[in-house]
Amino acid sequence: MAIMSNPVHCLATGLGSGLSPKAPGTTGSLAAVLIFVISLSHLSVIWQITIVVGATIAGIYLCGKTAKDWGTHDHASIVWDEWAGQWLVLLGVSWNSWEIILGFLLFRLFDIWKPWPIRWLDKHVHGGLGIMLDDLVAAVYALAALHAISYALI
Repeated sequence: MAIMSNPVHCLATGLGSGLSPKAPGTTGSLAAVLIFVISLSHLSVIWQITIVVGATIAGIYLCGKTAKDWGTHDHASIVWDEWAGQWLVLLGVSWNSWEIILGFLLFRLFDIWKPWPIRWLDKHVHGGLGIMLDDLVAAVYALAALHAISYALI
């Protein structure tokens, strides 16, 4: 597949996870959760933050370049933004915590629902920054909700 032979497109599609014919954003988020559980959750929070920041900065280029190459604003197969957003939601969560599942569900809820200003950002901010920004704001909403729920249950 030509997409997988281009390293920028390969990364932008979440190593191919965004190529799923059904629910590519959800599939990409699940792939991000799997990578988090296998590797990122075992790192210190400082390293997790460093990786999220690096993934975000790289994502502006990866998503923007891929969208430009494909002649689209934000193709459904571009899921690097879901990866960075999902990792942001899961910062500091233990690999075997119920918060992994809740963080995944909350992120998908806010990413699909797109409450203000997420929908506005999605429509008005273009290029790689726009592709990344709406998912990062959805992640902040999900992160806040996850912490509120976790606090309420303790």
